[in-house]
Amino acid sequence: MGLVDAHCHFDFAEFDGRRDRILSDLQSRGIERLVIPGVRWAHWDRVADVARAHKNIYYCLGIHPWYVDEHDDQALSQLRQRLEDQPEGCVALGECGLDRIHGELDRQQPWFEAQVELARDLDWPLVIHSVRTHDEVLVTLKRVGPRAPVLVHGFSGSKEQASKLVDQGCYLGVGGVITHERASKTRTAIAQMPLEALVLETDAPDMPPAGVAKGDNSPVNLERVLAALCELRTESEARIREALAANVRALYRWTDEA
Repeated sequence: MGLVDAHCHFDFAEFDGRRDRILSDLQSRGIERLVIPGVRWAHWDRVADVARAHKNIYYCLGIHPWYVDEHDDQALSQLRQRLEDQPEGCVALGECGLDRIHGELDRQQPWFEAQVELARDLDWPLVIHSVRTHDEVLVTLKRVGPRAPVLVHGFSGSKEQASKLVDQGCYLGVGGVITHERASKTRTAIAQMPLEALVLETDAPDMPPAGVAKGDNSPVNLERVLAALCELRTESEARIREALAANVRALYRWTDEA
């Protein structure tokens, strides 16, 4: 397997009219797969449709902390039903989580915990959004105890926070933040974590690498994230690529080698 963008909002309107061209570019660069997270009930069909329309695109279903107030118990019931149906191309529950900057944690926490419990009950991989809430996320994971792999996407934090998440069995999503020299704390953390805990992503169109305008990020920039990661690590690029491929296969439970 070549490179995989493990978290990319390829269903967003920013990519309308450009998807086929971008996918052709990705193929020429050896970026072989994308995974689209679901963020709200209203968009679940959209992420599934984009994935079905293109080869080697997969998706997740979840309720993002920014949008919890749009939902009610019926949404959780619908999420359970969809995941129980094992839809083709769906590889995880997510993204769900907590965000201290956007919204209120006391409103987000019940939705996050309910989705962690659902992932545990159905044995589904879990994709977590965590912004300045790594401690709260850890407490929830320890209490609820998901059985399947967990990705803390777009990790930004300290070595100590990263170590605690890895000790809990989480993968860390490595994105454009490590291309910014000012992100010394996160760069140090990613440099020192076990290679076996890292997964590559862009979070496009968000989380742009250095030199890319806000909202202009693309999965094509996965190469730039990889280059920054290779600069931070002591392993060879070949070894890093090999590990990243193995890690994302384990995270999303892919059994093929394509």
